[in-house]
Amino acid sequence: MTDMTASESTLASPPKKRRITRDGRLMTALLFLPPALLLFTLFVFLPLIEGAWYSGYRWSGYGDGPTDWVGSRNFEIMAGNSTFLRSFNNTLIFVAVAVLVQIPIGMAMALLIYRKTRSNTFFRLVFFVPFILAEVATGLIWSFVFDGDYGVTSVFSTWFGWEKVFPLSDRTWALPVLLTVFVWKYFGFHMMIFIAALQSISEDMIEAARIDGATPGQIVWHVQIPLLKPAIAVSVFFAVVGSLQLFDLIIPLTRGGPSNTTHSLVSYLYNFGLVRQKVGFGSAVGVVLFVVSFVFAVTYRSTVMKSRVEK
Repeated sequence: MTDMTASESTLASPPKKRRITRDGRLMTALLFLPPALLLFTLFVFLPLIEGAWYSGYRWSGYGDGPTDWVGSRNFEIMAGNSTFLRSFNNTLIFVAVAVLVQIPIGMAMALLIYRKTRSNTFFRLVFFVPFILAEVATGLIWSFVFDGDYGVTSVFSTWFGWEKVFPLSDRTWALPVLLTVFVWKYFGFHMMIFIAALQSISEDMIEAARIDGATPGQIVWHVQIPLLKPAIAVSVFFAVVGSLQLFDLIIPLTRGGPSNTTHSLVSYLYNFGLVRQKVGFGSAVGVVLFVVSFVFAVTYRSTVMKSRVEK
């Protein structure tokens, strides 16, 4: 009787390999995995290895290849360069502003307009349009706004009888202006993440809290925000990674100036590596940026994201 039951169980559950083949997952993997691996190898893995190799050379980018080996000299120069340290500090400021300003504003806007009404649809579009705009176009638009001769800033200065103001050329105001544009550009992206998460919350829970006497503020704080934690985790990840890669806004707005005070790591790499034809030095900066991004991504995924999945 026991042997019959075992044989029936074996017949009832086909081997794992046969189930995978039957489900089509093996064929899907064989069809799509090789092209993905090929593209990843050609456009991600090999450039990383090549960049790490170039970082040990002094090379202008011309000729058959680098020949002047300098070892860790590029990294030593970078560590002692005040502009690099300021660029690194600026990148940390961008990260902090993205997490502490962009995300709260996006969440606040989402809580106000997540319900499906015509007016809310209009406001979603208005707040999301900045994210749709290309970064270079955004930078050019705002560079005109803050132009002290012809832009909106000039108009206000004329109306109030003030002297002409050039905030993008001022060491004190250039970075705050850049941060303002940075927040305006990307908060709509986080808002849409939170709107999607809020719309998935059951209205029965909110109604139950309302029946129990909870105020709108208490509903937000004790019901909605705790249920937004998975969305917050995703939003923080995108905010940090996006801040580490910030480049396209800086070039049309300030070009890293005035006096190299508004560089991020990427714009510093571009300006001091590619523009000045110091490919080895720029590659060293790229290695540092990759290490920072990789450590953050692995740490965040193994701690925050993993804990969210387990819960």
